[in-house]
Amino acid sequence: MSEYAERLNEAVRTKGTPALVGIDPRLDQLPEPLVEAARRKASGPCELAAMAFEEFACRLIDVVAPLVPAVKPQAAFFERYGPPGCRSLQKVIRHARQAGLIVICDAKRGDIGSTAEAYADAYLAGRDPGAAPWAADALTVNPYLGRDTLDPFVRIARERGGGLYVLVRTSNPGAGTFQDRVSDGRPLYAHVAQMVEELAVETSDSAASEGFGLVGAVVGATYPRELAELRRAMPHAPLLVPGYGSQGAGAADVAGAFRPDGLGALVNSSRAINFAFRREPYASQFGPERWEEAAEAAAKRMIADLAAQTAAGALRGETSNS
Repeated sequence: MSEYAERLNEAVRTKGTPALVGIDPRLDQLPEPLVEAARRKASGPCELAAMAFEEFACRLIDVVAPLVPAVKPQAAFFERYGPPGCRSLQKVIRHARQAGLIVICDAKRGDIGSTAEAYADAYLAGRDPGAAPWAADALTVNPYLGRDTLDPFVRIARERGGGLYVLVRTSNPGAGTFQDRVSDGRPLYAHVAQMVEELAVETSDSAASEGFGLVGAVVGATYPRELAELRRAMPHAPLLVPGYGSQGAGAADVAGAFRPDGLGALVNSSRAINFAFRREPYASQFGPERWEEAAEAAAKRMIADLAAQTAAGALRGETSNS
């Protein structure tokens, strides 16, 4: 039933790592030569940003495609530039699919009834990139309108072989404002986790998907105790783990996300790889002209870090230090 989990597990094993590269383009952070090239061709500020983002993202994808199983474009950075930005997001997702990557569109959609169905129909292509305009394998979704808001997403994901990642315990500093509120003796995030686990069980096939369902959870690396707790509470849910790298979490903080075989989670790093050329040791070694080499070096460093300090090392036949 969970074709998405099958494809995801195969991709993780093939690349030998659970590293996930987020694609978060910011105009003021892009390499200046790339922005200047777009400036010479663009007819306005939105088109300039969209052209620069598309060039940057597609070249970044070409760099990381041999190294990692998946990428995660952040829709908001593209959408802020209107129709040109949205067209660029569509092209970037399709470029990543053509490169053989799993694509998780980070759009955090969520609504009721027919509106939720429309979001799902737009973003969730699943196995066939031609099945939806945005062509993503998987989508991040917001559950806080209730379980019935997830039903259309689950149905379409199941039909198309796609996946979902439900916000459970996010990585931002203010996450606890609502997520830690106690109800019936448990924090809110624990109630959401229970719902996610139920949906994961309903959509899993233990033989083909190794026990994982198509419904997963977003759980931040910046809360390692809760991450380990939620891995135990949701054994059938694939995890999407933001917070590694620029948000301050390290490999040791994400160790609790994995099964002993190294499966069960994708660990995201965005800025630390996208803009590696801006920080040491990569700034002095590569600089903006060789930003792709800097991104490659940063991605390889992350992959080695996860292999050394988590069960992800099992994917490469290595023994972790965790």
